[in-house]
Amino acid sequence: MTLPPKGPSSPIELTNSTASFRHEPVMLQEILETFKPIENGLFVDATIGGAGHAQALLKQAPKRQLIGIDRDMSAVEVAASRLKAFGDRVQVQHARFDQIGKVIDDDGRQLSGALFDLGVSSHQLDTPERGFSHRFSSPLDMRMNLNDSLDASTVINSYEEAELVYLLRNNSDERFARRIAQSIISARPIESTTELAEVVRGAVPAATRRTGRHPAMRTFQAIRIAVNSELELIEPALKQVIERLRPGGRIVVLSYHSGEDRIVKQVFREAADGVCVCPSTLPCICGSESNVKLLRRKVVRPTTEEIEANPRSASARFRAAERLPVAEA
Repeated sequence: MTLPPKGPSSPIELTNSTASFRHEPVMLQEILETFKPIENGLFVDATIGGAGHAQALLKQAPKRQLIGIDRDMSAVEVAASRLKAFGDRVQVQHARFDQIGKVIDDDGRQLSGALFDLGVSSHQLDTPERGFSHRFSSPLDMRMNLNDSLDASTVINSYEEAELVYLLRNNSDERFARRIAQSIISARPIESTTELAEVVRGAVPAATRRTGRHPAMRTFQAIRIAVNSELELIEPALKQVIERLRPGGRIVVLSYHSGEDRIVKQVFREAADGVCVCPSTLPCICGSESNVKLLRRKVVRPTTEEIEANPRSASARFRAAERLPVAEA
């Protein structure tokens, strides 16, 4: 089920600075260790954000080149500034990561490595006017690309109950999806993030409100994912990258909730196992074959030390794969 955009959004203006765009690169040591054997070639950082991972990858091996992309123009500007010292080894582009195939094809080189750091960035969460967090009072926006038409206000104030319930359950595993959806509809129009947070707080049972996390966190996550079509973009982006990796090239994905990780796991497993479409009672004639090997069969999580130093890394899930040689005909 894909929910269509409904109605226009209002523009917002941002004041950006490199200093304010913090980026603590999550699971950096695991990423560097995975890419260590690949000392040269073209890498792509599909969600460059504040460029923390990109800087480390370029410093690790001076013969690497890197294309960084991001759908958030703020990130593109900051990353380009921070990576300027690497000169022509780097190019940064404004694009969604499901457009990555075209970006790579336009460059004309095969990929040696690719990194996806999914989800919302710390900068987006900590910039009040972006509307990503319940911690600040701001308009309901949540767009990663401010040129997109669909924003959080449109979702909150115009989607029907069934659509809201679907988003809350599918995007954040919200147990009280129907109660929250009904409360949202009853409270319309909702104009700010703090109003939405209070509506959700009032919709959930008192026992849930007494837990450590704010009860609106899952709702904000679900709406953000819907606004930015985050889950729908993962599969095509990963498949485009796997197709363009050279033999021995590697791909690493960091995901931050179960919905993202399920998609990553499925794409990697299908690429590793091959997906035969022939009837089970007949020999395979469809040519299905494995094109990657999984570097870790099980998901890897951050260390206790990293979580203590960077609490936002706590939900991270790390998966990695390596491109196999193309089988000869």
